[in-house]
This record gives sequence, structure tokens and C-alpha cells, in this order.
Amino acid sequence: MNAHYCFAAVSSLNPSPLITAHDKIPQSIKAAANFTQIPSWASLKSNPPSLQTQENNNKSQIESIHLISLSKQGKFKEAREFLKQMEDAGISVSPRSYQCLFEACGKIKSLLDGRLFHEQMQRTVTNPSEFLENSVLMMYCKCGSLADASKVFDEMRERNLVSWNTIIAAYAENGVFDKAFCLFSNMLELETKPNGSTYIGFLRSLLNPSGLAIGKQIHSHAIRSGLGSNASVNTAISNMYMKCGWLEGAELVFEKMSEKNAVTWTGIMVGYTQAERRIDALALFAKMVNEGVELDEYVFSIVLKACAGLEELNFGRQIHGHIVKLGLESEVSVGTPLVDFYVKCSNLESASKAFEWISEPNDVSWSALITGYCQMGEFEEALKTFKSLRTRSVDINSFTYTSIFQACSALADFNSGAQTHADAIKSGLVAYQHGESAMITMYSRCGRLDYATRVFESIGDPDAVAWTAIIAGYAYQGNAPEALDLFRRMQDCGVRPNAVTFIAVLTACSHSGLVKEGRQYLESMNSKYGVAPTIDHYDCMVDIYSRAGFLLEALELIRSMPFSPDAMSWKCLLGGCWTYRNLGIGELAAENLFQLDPEDTACYILMFNLYASFGKWKEAADVRKMMTERNLRKELSSSWISVKGKVHRFIVGDKHHPQTEEIYSKLEALNYSVKKKETGLLTEEDVSNSLPERKEQLLVHSERLALAFGLISTPSSAPVFVFKNLRACKDCHDFCKQVSSITGREVVVRDSFRFHHFRLGECTCNDYW
Repeated sequence: MNAHYCFAAVSSLNPSPLITAHDKIPQSIKAAANFTQIPSWASLKSNPPSLQTQENNNKSQIESIHLISLSKQGKFKEAREFLKQMEDAGISVSPRSYQCLFEACGKIKSLLDGRLFHEQMQRTVTNPSEFLENSVLMMYCKCGSLADASKVFDEMRERNLVSWNTIIAAYAENGVFDKAFCLFSNMLELETKPNGSTYIGFLRSLLNPSGLAIGKQIHSHAIRSGLGSNASVNTAISNMYMKCGWLEGAELVFEKMSEKNAVTWTGIMVGYTQAERRIDALALFAKMVNEGVELDEYVFSIVLKACAGLEELNFGRQIHGHIVKLGLESEVSVGTPLVDFYVKCSNLESASKAFEWISEPNDVSWSALITGYCQMGEFEEALKTFKSLRTRSVDINSFTYTSIFQACSALADFNSGAQTHADAIKSGLVAYQHGESAMITMYSRCGRLDYATRVFESIGDPDAVAWTAIIAGYAYQGNAPEALDLFRRMQDCGVRPNAVTFIAVLTACSHSGLVKEGRQYLESMNSKYGVAPTIDHYDCMVDIYSRAGFLLEALELIRSMPFSPDAMSWKCLLGGCWTYRNLGIGELAAENLFQLDPEDTACYILMFNLYASFGKWKEAADVRKMMTERNLRKELSSSWISVKGKVHRFIVGDKHHPQTEEIYSKLEALNYSVKKKETGLLTEEDVSNSLPERKEQLLVHSERLALAFGLISTPSSAPVFVFKNLRACKDCHDFCKQVSSITGREVVVRDSFRFHHFRLGECTCNDYW
């Protein structure tokens, strides 16, 4: 039985004379042999005295192979038990077995197991070789125990260059440069000549500007040691200067090098990219190609990153051509940067094709594609891709989960968001702070502030991003008192608000008519909080004034603010002019808005309505004509509702739903009739070709269809959540109030501006939105 295990194991390692004997083993036995499951007693039984010597030699081989196998599997407990049994049986352990054990401990930084194996070796090996002692030394260094490493080094009978390089590099990597230099001086005193590895071990540990002075000393010493022309040393010096922020020094070393490899060129390209000298990085790549330097995967990943930063699509496509010529497009290390490059250049079609070429995409590849879909607003495609990813044996990283939270937030897809949340928790991949903040936003945008609050309260030490997310959640719900109270709590906790925090605070003021408070927050941003206001903050204040009817104050702010007004400035003012029927200021706002953003259909719709409200039909017709000439159509209004995990979407007059008859029947049963004047106006939500059609369209607006479907598809005690991509019109807002009164059901509508909670005929916005 022992022989069978022995042959099965040896056959998987290096060739040995034993392989000949293996051929005589029956196939049934060979198939059944599984060396990883050798029982510890397999080769430790006593044997007849006549075979003792030969069997001891065979045993030593068998046990060594078994130990090596255990070490590679990380089964240290079993390895310790097996070592003890070998010691009791008087069977020696090969140096190779100990080496494998020490390497395995160092690889996973298992200091405790490493110490136990070292103690075992000290008991059983009288005069360990330099090779074995160096293995112990390397293990302690990799495990980060400089005390143990130093003790082993001091007790070594003989030290070779490997010993010195190992201990010096370990101290340098841990930032203990005084000790590293002391050891280096001792090495020179003992007439041990340093080699390239000695200097490279030093240089690799210098990662920031604080190490520049030390780096220069090492560079100088390397030249005096006759290694000034060593390609590997010079490459390490160049990279060191680059990491320490002295790009000019790196360039000088690079230019003087007579021999450069791809690593050398790439190091300079990395420096250019980090210093945002992306054009220089592209020029260097072109020079590499012209000089015939062999290009590897890492070179392409760096140059594509530079192209992405510049959004240099044409140059990137040329690089893509080089990649295809070299047959590297299927390599994940090249394909992933290609996907990211095309995503950054807003070319999702090319990004998808590049992804499909990758033979084995990893978690970073998937994350790059999903992030791209989210950045381009293709949220449904992001969710579809994520669902495909979950069916594959590919790890999912925290960045992917964060992107999916953002997608669910945009789609108001509570079910998918909650499932993703659960999946991320099970995997332990909720990104600290950013992932948690994305969850807060997701639950808030889905109308579930209770869940958002629970996530926020579960964060031990929320940062400004998390505080801002929860403040914004309450702001968009129209709950200004709670939002502002959270802002005060944030300050009490010593967390400094940022520019985005004030956007959330000013939004809360805007949706609740808190004009005085909004003005105070804007004026105190810089003086009290050290946050310089931007055009976005001033636009929020313009919106606060406009919603409250302070149109002259809004106009004065636009004219006096320290920024040139943008389209949003005039759009907010125009919205207030429509609400409060101010044609004079409205025309001024529209004139400026047409110049800054001539394709914004909301401006045309608002002006049409404003002119119509004053009976100026010629001017209203001119606005329509202008839209027609510019081939402008308003964004299609759509609403959706999630029932039993499935999203149901509706557009105006939609009759494609399987339950269309029931939906329209429910609308009729509600017996809702809106009396309009014969000259009924179009709202900003709708532009139709002729006014008589308006009355019919009101009855089949998308949010009404979604609401009717929700009423017939959900329990009578449950609230109905409807989501809409545009701002809700006043008629539908009134309709929802009446439905909540007639049915006794709570209705929640999230439009593009805010949440509306309808209960018993009233809305939480108090008709102020």
C-alpha cells in the first residue's frame, strides 16, 4: 500500500527511477490513488529488519514528497503533526521539504506556523546549510517579523550575499533605513561586495518624496561600485526617482542608459501619467514603437490610461490596432484597459466589443464595463450585465456593487437594490464609506428612507459623503426640518461639510420655501465652513427665490453673482416666472436660456404656456414653430412601478400592457374628471400638436396608468410607489391627491425633482414644488 502512494505521488513531480516501477501498477489502483489524502501512518510502520536500510531511504523520499504537498496546500497543522511522527520514527526531513514549508508560511504571512517549523528544524537539524538558514531568514522577513529575522541573521554561522541582501531589503521595505544602512556598512566592512540586488532592494522601498535624499545616496554608491551601467539597477533608480516625485531625475537616468528594456520605458511612462503629462506619455510610446522596443501588456495598460485621461479616441484606436496585430486583445491585462479607455471616451459600443474579445474577463473587466454603462446612463444594461456576471464563476469586487447601487438608485429599483445589498453583505464586499453611501442614496431614491436611515446608523464613523447622502435623502423627500437637523448633527460630530453637502442643504430649503435660511447658508459657506460657493450653489439660491415668488431677488442674484450665469440659472428663474405668471422677466430668462442651451425643450414648453396664459397666441405659435424648425421634441414621459419584483413601465396612452383593460377600467371607476377651460393650457410636462387633444391626454398620462396598475396589483393596505422620469404636472398631482382621498391608500410619486407623499387628499409638498 505504501508503494502505491509513493508511485502515485512521484509521478506528479520530477522524473525518477521509480516511474518505471509505476508502470507495473494496475490501472485500477493508479486511478484510486490520491496522494493528498495519504494517512499520516502510511509510511511510518515498522518493517522487517532485513529491509530496514532500504525502507528508511524510501520513507525519507515519501515523507518529503508528502510534506511538500501539504505545504503547497497550506495544511500547516497536518504538516506539524506529520513532522512530529517523523521525528518519533527517526526519519529525517529533507532540506527541500523545510524550504517549501518556510516559503508557504512566508507567502501567506503565517508567522506562528513558521516559528513552529523553525523550532522543529532546530531540534532535528544539527548543522543547517546556508541555503536552509536563508530560507528561514526570508520567511521571517516576509512575515514582517524583523526581530526574528535579525536573531536568525545574527546566529548564522556563515552569511552569503543572499543573506545580506535579504535582511537589508527587509529593513528598507519597513522604512527602518538607519538599520538598513548600518547593515550595508557592516557588509562592506566584512568585504562582501554588493551586487545589483543589494541596491535594487533598497531602491524599491523608496516610494515617496521623503526618500529622495536616501535614493540619491544609493544612486551615488551604485555608480562608485561599478554598477552605473547595469540596466536593472538603472531601471530601479529611474523608477525610484519617478516614485519620489523627481521626474527630471528619472528622465536624466533614462536618457543616459545605453540599454533600455520595456520595464525602463514603462517606468517613465508611469511617471508622465502620474504627473498628468499624458501627451509626453503618448510621445514616449510612439518613440518606443519607432525604435522597435518589444511591447508588453503593461505598456499598453499605461498608454491606454493616458489616452483615456485625454479622451484621445483616435490615438487609442491606433494603439488598439497594435494590440490586435500582436494578438493581445484576448489577454485580460490588455483587454480590461481597452474597455476602460473606450468607456472614458464615451464609446460604449467599442467598449462592449473589446470586452467580448477578452477570453477570460476578471472582476476588474466586468466592473469596467458595468461602470461604463452607469456613466452613460445605461442603467438597465448595467443591471442586465450584473445578472449575467452573477451566473459565472468570477469574483465580484466592491466597486461593481457600488456601481449597481447607483444603477438601482437611478432606476428606483428597490427590489434589485435590496437583493444586491444582501448579496454584497454575504460576500463581505460593501465598500467602506463609498459603498455604504451609495446604498443610502439608493434606498432614499427608492422612497425607503427607513432603510436609508438604518444603513446610515449602521456606519460606525460616517464621513462627509455618508452624511451628505442621508441629508440629500431627506431633502428630496421634502423633509427640510430633518435634513437641516442632520446637518447640525454632522457638525456636532466634527465632520466638515463639503460643497455637495451644501447642495443638499440648499435643496432642502428650496423644496420647503425656506428663503431666509437658504440665504444664510449660502452667505456662511465660505466664512464659517471654508467651502467656496460655486455656480451650482448660486443656482440653488436662484431656485429658492424663484419657487418662493421672489423673482426680482432671483434676477438680481443672477446679475450680481461672481460667476457668469449658466443655463440652469435662467431655467430656475423661468420656472418661477411660469408659476407666478411673470411674462416680462420670463421673456428675459427665456432669451438668455435659448442662447445658452437652444436644445432644452423645457424652455420652449414653459414659454409656450406662459404666452398662452396671457392670450398671446401668436407668440405661443412662434415658440412652437421654433421647436419644429429646430427638430426638437420633448423627452418622452414614462412612469414605472415595481410589483412582486417586476418593473412595469408606461408611457402616455400606453395600451401594450397585458392588463390594459383592467387598468383603463380602474381609471374610469375612479370617476375622476378634470374640468378645464376651453383654452386649457399645456404644462411643461406636455406639448401636443393641438389643444383639444390635451383633455384626452390628461386621462392617460403615464403616472396615472402606473397608479391604476398599482391599485389593482398590490394589497389594499400597502402604499403605491410610482416613479416618473420627468416633473409631474399639476393635473396629475391633483389627480393623485384625489385618489389618495377616495381609496384611503397612500400614494408616493417620485418625479425628476422630488418625492410627493399623498395621504387623504393632501401632499407633503403642500403644493409647493
